[in-house]
Amino acid sequence: MTAVVEQTETTPEIEAAAPNNLARWHIRAAAFIVDVLPGVAVVATLLLVWLAVPLHSTSWWLCGYVLAAVILLTLINRVVWPANRGWSLGRALMGIVVVRPDGTSAGLGRLLLRDFAHLLDTISVFVGWLWPLWDARRRTFADLLLRTEVRRVEPNQRPGKIRPLIAIIVAAAALLCIGGLALSFTVVYLQDRRSDQTRAAIQARGPKIVAEMLTYDPKSLHEDFARAQSLTTEKYRAQLVPQQESVQKGHPLVNEYWVTNSAVLSATPDRATMLLFLQGHRGGGNEQRLITATVRVSFVKGAGERWLVDDLTVVTKPRPPKGEK
Repeated sequence: MTAVVEQTETTPEIEAAAPNNLARWHIRAAAFIVDVLPGVAVVATLLLVWLAVPLHSTSWWLCGYVLAAVILLTLINRVVWPANRGWSLGRALMGIVVVRPDGTSAGLGRLLLRDFAHLLDTISVFVGWLWPLWDARRRTFADLLLRTEVRRVEPNQRPGKIRPLIAIIVAAAALLCIGGLALSFTVVYLQDRRSDQTRAAIQARGPKIVAEMLTYDPKSLHEDFARAQSLTTEKYRAQLVPQQESVQKGHPLVNEYWVTNSAVLSATPDRATMLLFLQGHRGGGNEQRLITATVRVSFVKGAGERWLVDDLTVVTKPRPPKGEK
């Protein structure tokens, strides 16, 4: 008599990774540094330059484009390449891979959410980043939330020639940081220095330019008006000439001004604005009367480093001192 033993089908259990196949904390940290540090260094450097350079200038747009490119490349390395090839640069160098608990690929969406979920590891006073030190499956809070874990890969299964590529990327990041610092020095520091030079030049020359432009004598009216026009840009000359013609048609009197006080309101390498307090006298002999005025003047650097009046606004109209009519 033959005994027949009934066999029952059982579903094979998925073998979990042994603890020694899970990546240790220092290996994961090294891979993360390789993946993130070059991009973070470039972004931090260029962001400061981007905020410091003039808005919508060539340097501003250049920094913006490079920032966007570096952020995009960092995301591709951290999310897209691991989803398609199974590796990021840092993980390939350290021989680790992010997978699901059953060993299958984590996928693009899960890896992207995992990187965003690392915010939980950070806002928890970095406890989440240290959690793998005592977790049985060596997982961060992001791994617990997205059901992922980091495993070691045998050396013969790692991609080759990864070190030269990482060296090139690190060198490129260093060059971008140095370039950002050089751009900051050139655009920001030197521009501030030239602005300070402009402020000093206008403080010294501005009052004299304005006084010469507003002063004239009937005996030398044509020469004085010609000198005044030479001290202005074409823009303001279009306003000045009609005023001079009006004076010529009337009865010109001696008009003399001098500056009693002044202040530079703003200064750039090629432009400056100044507030001036003027005193002077109009007419001669018994008809002479003292006058005062407050004007705001815009200066522009012209050919030959000459400063020219580009605009003049009367803040307080000329008037005699108190007690005089």
